[in-house]
Amino acid sequence: MRDRVIQYTFFFLGLILFGFGNAIAIKVKYLGLHPWEVLNVALYQKFGFTIGVWSVLVGLLVLAVSWFMNKKYINIGTFLNALLIGPIMDFFLWLDVLPNASHTPWDYLQLATSIVIVAVGGGLYVAGGIGAGPRDGFMLSVSERTKLSVSRARIIVECIVLGIGYLLGGPVFIVTFFYTFLISPIFQVTLRFFRKLRITLSEEQPEGVSA
Repeated sequence: MRDRVIQYTFFFLGLILFGFGNAIAIKVKYLGLHPWEVLNVALYQKFGFTIGVWSVLVGLLVLAVSWFMNKKYINIGTFLNALLIGPIMDFFLWLDVLPNASHTPWDYLQLATSIVIVAVGGGLYVAGGIGAGPRDGFMLSVSERTKLSVSRARIIVECIVLGIGYLLGGPVFIVTFFYTFLISPIFQVTLRFFRKLRITLSEEQPEGVSA
């Protein structure tokens, strides 16, 4: 029970940070967004609803495709990820407390902050061990089905997503092409840290020793 509480605490805190970081990035979207967010923003600008709603719809579509390709990468965490990150992002945007784009060098600092927060959030929710997001599961399914490496499958899929988002009028700029390279190293470091922290917190206290 102790371990499950820690797992879900890590998972939900990670989702909140992930959604918060995405909301910050949306405010300076003219600098470029991650390919999946380019698609979500493009769909929002083209058809309405909210960016978070499109995040949910796209996530569920990806999850459905993954279900038919390989069910082993889908679990409760995958569904929660698909359903919650979008509304969390919409909530922070709805609060209207995040700084708008100033079209000065400060916007780059704001975007850098969002990238760090998203990477930390990703490391935190994955370290919880509840399950990866629908897009990550989809990458793994594509990799396994096509015999491509995971990194190569990710590049191909994200290029296709980026192309669709661009054609729909999504915000593509220089930062878009560096997003994965910027997030991945921070994600890897935070994932290792939070995994070790989770193991430490989950260890039972010796009998007779107070916490």
